[in-house]
Amino acid sequence: MNDKTTKTIKKAWKYFWHDDSFGSWILNIIVAFLLIRFIVYPVLGIIFGTNFPIVAVVSESMEHSTFNEVICGKNIADYKESFDNYWNICGNWYEQRGINKEQFKRFSFQNGFNKGDVIILWRAHEKNLEIGDVLVFQATRPQPIIHRIVAIKQEDGKTYYQTKGDHNSDSIDSVLGEKRIDASRIEGKGIVRIPYLGWMKILFVEAVRPFGINIQR
Repeated sequence: MNDKTTKTIKKAWKYFWHDDSFGSWILNIIVAFLLIRFIVYPVLGIIFGTNFPIVAVVSESMEHSTFNEVICGKNIADYKESFDNYWNICGNWYEQRGINKEQFKRFSFQNGFNKGDVIILWRAHEKNLEIGDVLVFQATRPQPIIHRIVAIKQEDGKTYYQTKGDHNSDSIDSVLGEKRIDASRIEGKGIVRIPYLGWMKILFVEAVRPFGINIQR
């Protein structure tokens, strides 16, 4: 390696790591994105056994708080978020399907999670899925859905899952094709929640939307 090449590499290295200019900042963002997208993300996918090792929550469908004073399809004013208050309003739907309050308390993410959270996924298959688990699956729209398993059925030797968003009314769920989910549509099960981190993705999508750019995961 000659002196000219060495000097160029040192200059580029200094610009990347030590320069405070706007151009250096943009370059760092681009490099970080490329590393995450093409190295970190695929490696995590191999480790966790899913094409979606990390997902950002982009809707309110699993929240245990009201959205526009509505939760579980009911208009509720002056709602204070707590597990007991959630169950008093939404619990009847689960009890009619054989899921009682004490069972729900033992579910993963029993208090739901919020728009803007990040959920880490693990490989999902028949032997490690049960009622109460949080499932990521392909629905009737381009983006995958992350909802809770509320029923598991066996038909003709195949297993099917039904899910529901904790925040949603029953009438919304059928629109997403989640009454009968087979293994081919499942991407993974949620195991860890990281609050707020997903807002980086959400804000970026909102920022580019006025320019007619549609970004899908």
